Amino acid sequence: MNTQIKAWGNSQGVRLSKEVLNKAGIILNEILKVDVSEGKITLSKKFRHKTLEERVAEYGGKLSLDGEYDWGDPVGKEAW
Repeated sequence: MNTQIKAWGNSQGVRLSKEVLNKAGIILNEILKVDVSEGKITLSKKFRHKTLEERVAEYGGKLSLDGEYDWGDPVGKEAW
């Protein structure tokens, strides 16, 4: 894909097609990391920790947080 730098207010901008953004997994208004090195500009998704809800969804939406968990007998100088 080719694109062109255009004036955008007091800045410059690049338009990317919806198809390109979909292939990169980027959604509208997402914050991107910009790196510049040796005449190249690289845009990448910023690392973002998943929310608890997103993590639970990966496991079929089942999360059992009620009750206590047995971690076993003390191993060091834990005080119980």
